[in-house]
Amino acid sequence: MQAFYEATFSREMGCTEVEWLGWLPAAMGTHHWQRNGQSACVDIQNADGSQGQLNLRWQEAQPRRIALISIPRLLVSFQFEGLNDGQRYTFMRRFDLYMQRGGG
Repeated sequence: MQAFYEATFSREMGCTEVEWLGWLPAAMGTHHWQRNGQSACVDIQNADGSQGQLNLRWQEAQPRRIALISIPRLLVSFQFEGLNDGQRYTFMRRFDLYMQRGGG
């Protein structure tokens, strides 16, 4: 998890679009969002009553290949509007926890 999130940034996710769409509802929590093809608009209501928005866009990329292993890739862009540093951090903290995957 990061300590700071810019208003606009991109990520490479190691998942398919189907997996991403399966995880997205839980990552959004109680925030209202609407999908439109390979994008989504999220209305973010903050604890202090202020409002902002997150625009997500994604596209599938060629899988990353390491020897015989093939890892799917999804390129995702995040664009926040009307949220300060702390509000972006609060939203992304939850989002990142729900999107985090690992094995052991």
